[in-house]
Amino acid sequence: MINEIEWKTSNNLVEYDFAVSEMKKRVLEIKKNSACEMIWLLEHNSILTAGTSAKLEDLKNSDVNFLYTGRGGQWTWHGPGQRVVYLMLNLKNRLQDVKAYIYALEELIILTLKDFYVDGIRINGQPGVWVKDNNGCDKIAALGIRISSWITFHGISINVNPNLDEFNNIVPCGIKNSGVTSFYKLGKKISLKELDISLKNNFNKVFGNEGLFKLK
Repeated sequence: MINEIEWKTSNNLVEYDFAVSEMKKRVLEIKKNSACEMIWLLEHNSILTAGTSAKLEDLKNSDVNFLYTGRGGQWTWHGPGQRVVYLMLNLKNRLQDVKAYIYALEELIILTLKDFYVDGIRINGQPGVWVKDNNGCDKIAALGIRISSWITFHGISINVNPNLDEFNNIVPCGIKNSGVTSFYKLGKKISLKELDISLKNNFNKVFGNEGLFKLK
């Protein structure tokens, strides 16, 4: 069993199709025990993606660039200013519980937001992390995962300073009457590097030696 975790950061924008191809390769290598787990931090070129539960009627503008993908969830947008975190983890060596894994990812996000004095919350039945405001709740981070033979891939996205107007082309995550927010919209001007440091520290709390998803 390979216990190390590789942390990879891409400083240039990454095409979505290329990222999916690279994740699939890594998942196969992890299955063969020929590669270690990996956390990949990146930004995508602007793209709308539809998960396995996406409904066509939730695509408001069919003239925009979009594609269907194998992750769970519905419609979302990826692009510059949004930190995407892809996690390729072997749950056979951790905890084989999909609901607990989703909860752990949300906890990772909530702990990270807290480092920057942002209170993230869960909403029952609506995966992701939300922030309360005077008009209700806005989503700041989304989840979309896939698991193959207990190897995870895809992951989470956190809005740092993206163009939030891009979300107007879809019903984000199929949830009507809710908004989308970002660190910048909340008045928090942070860099991706600062966010990455916090994510890594909090990953160790959730998935490290003392966490729920620690290696067996």
